Amino acid sequence: MTDTTKATQDRVVIFDTTLRDGEQSPGATMTHSEKLEIAGLLDEMGVDVIEAGFPIASEGDFEAVSAIAKAAQNAVICGLARANYKDIDRCWEAVKHARQPRIHTFIGTSPLHRAIPNLDMDQMAERIHDTVTHARNLCDNVQWSPMDATRTEHDYLCRVVEIAIKAGATTINIPDTVGYTAPRESAALIRMLLERVPGADRIIFATHCHNDLGMATANSLAAVEAGARQIECTINGLGERAGNTALEEVVMALKVRNDIMPYRTGIDTTKIMNISRKVATVSGFPVQFNKAIVGKNAFAHESGIHQDGMLKNAETFEIMRPTDIGLADTSLVMGKHSGRAALRAKLRDLGYELADNQLADVFVRFKALADRKKEVYDDDLVALMQDQTTSAEHDTLQVKRLRVICGTEGPQEAELTLSIDGVDHSIDATGDGPVDASFNAVKMLYPHQAKLHIYQVHAVTEGTDAQATVSVRLEEDGKIATGQAADTDTVVASVKAYVNALNRLIHRRQKSAPGSDMKNVHYTSRA
Repeated sequence: MTDTTKATQDRVVIFDTTLRDGEQSPGATMTHSEKLEIAGLLDEMGVDVIEAGFPIASEGDFEAVSAIAKAAQNAVICGLARANYKDIDRCWEAVKHARQPRIHTFIGTSPLHRAIPNLDMDQMAERIHDTVTHARNLCDNVQWSPMDATRTEHDYLCRVVEIAIKAGATTINIPDTVGYTAPRESAALIRMLLERVPGADRIIFATHCHNDLGMATANSLAAVEAGARQIECTINGLGERAGNTALEEVVMALKVRNDIMPYRTGIDTTKIMNISRKVATVSGFPVQFNKAIVGKNAFAHESGIHQDGMLKNAETFEIMRPTDIGLADTSLVMGKHSGRAALRAKLRDLGYELADNQLADVFVRFKALADRKKEVYDDDLVALMQDQTTSAEHDTLQVKRLRVICGTEGPQEAELTLSIDGVDHSIDATGDGPVDASFNAVKMLYPHQAKLHIYQVHAVTEGTDAQATVSVRLEEDGKIATGQAADTDTVVASVKAYVNALNRLIHRRQKSAPGSDMKNVHYTSRA
């Protein structure tokens, strides 16, 4: 296909809602700086619209959306608002400084959702008209969504979509809110709206699919073939319940199967892997090994037949190249004799650009890892970088020293030194295994009521000296936090991940304390 032909293809707008819908995954809440960093990466990779958050939800959400709006260089910055003036006004205050702002307002239109605000069809239609009109009076770019559209009566859906268009909506999003629909239904719904709604040809129809039945990507692509020209998606498919349409899946499907789906996006696909890793790190949601496009095994070949075919011609068993998504062609081994220049080059290949001071810190940690491991692979370096981003000097809690004593009989023992607000405290604790003993030691030094919901261990590479990446999810007073850490010692990684999750809970507790000055909040230990 020539560049000219490519340029004339229908353009599909990529609307990323990782920072809004993706963050609604239990435990996936991100810090202000993490949101800004991910928004910058999305903007850089060519995402057309970034839904930066729900400004009315909290002061933190408002501040994050506002900061992202001011920093964005290319993307439209969108905020979400319910169908009321207060939400819409707050949303506009957050996005108005963007070069290209958008207000996204919504209301549930299915019989089940109409019952929530207790509105009949006429009352709801009136509210849609008034709130979309109000949004359009503030902003030229307005998106409207009939939540649970796929379970809304077709006649009523056509009626309210027409009302929203006449009131000034420039994009109409059709959400499959509960992931109920199937591809042929998704396509038929878009076709029906385009055929029946006056003015439908003047606006963009969007599709927003959830993955409860594993059909989010298929439903989104079917909607595009039927005439939708905006796909709402998230990095790694992050989102409520089973998640949302995965950005990497729809973008690469349109790229690889451009022969049957002649649509183009503005995404620089070579940046996919880097942002996938970043989102996995800050959200605490590891990517499953066999996940399409970005999973660890997506380009791995173990079968003898597959390996033989790959050696002769990579296209035998690969429909896309690793470099298409930003993976290095080779996995060169680093070791304790590798220098700073080699490490910088390797990290650059893996998608990490480091300033000199950052490189100096990572190099020290790399050398320490290389002393413990004979060979350091790409995945080890990725784990090292992910571990680097989860620790901070200003954290309330820091692991200083851990010694575990194991025996074949009786309880295991852990000797832990923990820095709390800069003061070292030490204690011995026992437990049913070394990890349990170590976690008990943390609880004794820093008493808390957080419950452990998830504890996961993943080997980064093969061998007995492999690094372990540990994910821990804690819940306290309705707040959920996830921590991650990597180390060649699984118990050390476990404690660091546990403490990382605790630090996140502490940070949220401090932020939510009414009128508190976070710098003056301190906690005491039982040591």
